[in-house]
Amino acid sequence: MTLINSNFPWTDLSEWFDDKWLKSSTGVAKWTPAVNVIDHQGHYEIEVAAPGIKKDDFKISYEKGKLTISGESKEEQEEKNKNYTRKEFSSKSFSRSFTLPENVNEDGIQAKYENGILRLTLNKTSIEAPKRKEIIIR
Repeated sequence: MTLINSNFPWTDLSEWFDDKWLKSSTGVAKWTPAVNVIDHQGHYEIEVAAPGIKKDDFKISYEKGKLTISGESKEEQEEKNKNYTRKEFSSKSFSRSFTLPENVNEDGIQAKYENGILRLTLNKTSIEAPKRKEIIIR
């Protein structure tokens, strides 16, 4: 048996194909949007790049220190001709979860969707630093 070395410059072919080629057994495209997390002085900002998903198709929830952002996009195309009818469906969805630090004000989470980017603002609370106390050894 002979092993042949490959000189291909890539190892993951998924970067060369469109989402429509990467389908799971359910027909839903495997897709994860890019996310930026920015730590500002008084708040955190989470940016989710999700073009093609409508504002109403997002779901954002917060429970026990865990923020979950999910979305789903469905498309339907129909083409009618004299001899045939072609109808195609496509769907893509994602879900991302983040464990938030203790200094996030859960009542102050705001979301805004504009130009394909979902922006969440998470206000920080002022948590006192633990007091330092010296223990005397007797």
